[in-house]
Amino acid sequence: MANLKEIRNRIASVSSTMQITSAMKMVSAAKLKKAQDAITAMRPYSNKLTELLQNLSATLEGDTGGAFAEQRPVNKVLIVAITSNRGLCGAFNANVIKQIKNLEAAYAGKQVDVLAIGKKGDDALKRTCNIIANESALYDRLTFENVAEVAQNLMDKFVAGEYDKIELVYNHFKNAATQQVLTEQFLPLVPKDNTADSNAAVDYIFEPSKEEIILSLIPLSLKTQLYKAIRDSFASEHGARMTAMHKATDNATAMRNQLKLTYNKARQAAITGEILEIVGGAEALNG
Repeated sequence: MANLKEIRNRIASVSSTMQITSAMKMVSAAKLKKAQDAITAMRPYSNKLTELLQNLSATLEGDTGGAFAEQRPVNKVLIVAITSNRGLCGAFNANVIKQIKNLEAAYAGKQVDVLAIGKKGDDALKRTCNIIANESALYDRLTFENVAEVAQNLMDKFVAGEYDKIELVYNHFKNAATQQVLTEQFLPLVPKDNTADSNAAVDYIFEPSKEEIILSLIPLSLKTQLYKAIRDSFASEHGARMTAMHKATDNATAMRNQLKLTYNKARQAAITGEILEIVGGAEALNG
């Protein structure tokens, strides 16, 4: 059995760790509320914009998406890995990295590059994947304007023919305890079935023409899609960290209680031993 000083040191160490994890849990909970409000408020706009774009495209004949809808044989793929800059958030980053490796295996024989958004993804994937850029600085100032620059760069690469397909991999925020890894096709645009909802079609008068509206909506829709994915991942990160720190705090509490029990047993054994020595010494003197 460890001596009393060692047990006291372990109790102090575990208590200190428990204070840190508890503080991190409260910080993540405060940040989660703001991030959750942001993504919750943004989803209806993003979904409606996508729906409007798809409905307009479905009413037009021929190829209306321009260069962004061009379907080419997939030989060069770019995967946008959206992770976090910080750790201590459970399997949040590991799940994204695992999904990217699965995609890389699925595209065996093709050129697969990765654009990392988040230091953790860059650190883990640069050993096995070709990282073309690291946009981790986006989290320092997460605004639509900054994300729009990255989205425009992705669009330019696709139009220039550098990549035939671009996909986003990120954690979708469901609630504080649940995050779901999603893989979304960013480019080319996914065509919509023109026969779907044909009976619900409404005849509108458009000014300017439908074609001009679509061509102006496509870049905005793609920028919004990337911004929503990063916002989703940002809220998921704080939810995952809050859950991980809550579990860590509970584990530290249980360990501290167990160490205190061990300490009390050891102290009681030491006291009993001292009493026996005193009694034995007294009996020896009396004898």
